Formats: sequence, structure tokens, C-alpha cells
Amino acid sequence: MLLAQASTPTPFINETSFPTARIGNISTLLNVIIPLLSLGAGLLFLIVTFQAAFKYLTSEGKAEEIAKAQKTIIWGVVGLVVVISAYILVKIISMILNIQGQSLL
Repeated sequence: MLLAQASTPTPFINETSFPTARIGNISTLLNVIIPLLSLGAGLLFLIVTFQAAFKYLTSEGKAEEIAKAQKTIIWGVVGLVVVISAYILVKIISMILNIQGQSLL
């Protein structure tokens, strides 16, 4: 009797309350992936910037340590510019090809 109760679905999880994922075209997929990747890149930029700032503050005036911290900050900014450029490029291509979907941003 206990096994029969366990095999029946719960009333809280069914097709109406928990629908399956529907990714029908490329624009829907991109509208899910791109904001997540952009958020990850922004968080990575913050982590790299904080790490470089910590390196800079703890360098004790050593020129080579300061140069390493500055290079880290420069490469972090370059990475952020690449991510922003890629996002803008995808938006421009979607406008040119008339790919429309719900934007999450």
C-alpha cells in the first residue's frame, strides 16, 4: 500500500504548475545564455579587480609588484570590454537578421 502512494505524482508538481522547458529556437536559447554569461563575466571582473587592488595595496612600494597589479587591472578591463562588445555584436546581428524574442535584460 505504501508503494502505491509513493508512485503517484504529488499534487504540487504537475504540468500546469511546473511546465517543461521549451527552447524552440535559437533566439530563446540566446536570451537565456547571454545574460547568464554576462553576469558571470561581470562577477569575474569584480573578483579580478579586487585581487589586483589587494596586490597593489600589499606591494609595499615594490615596482615589480605594482606593475603586476596594474597589468592585472588592465587585462580585467580588456576582458570586460570584450564581453560588452560581444553582447553588442549579438544584439546588432539579431536586429539585422530580425531575430526577436523576449529579452531578459
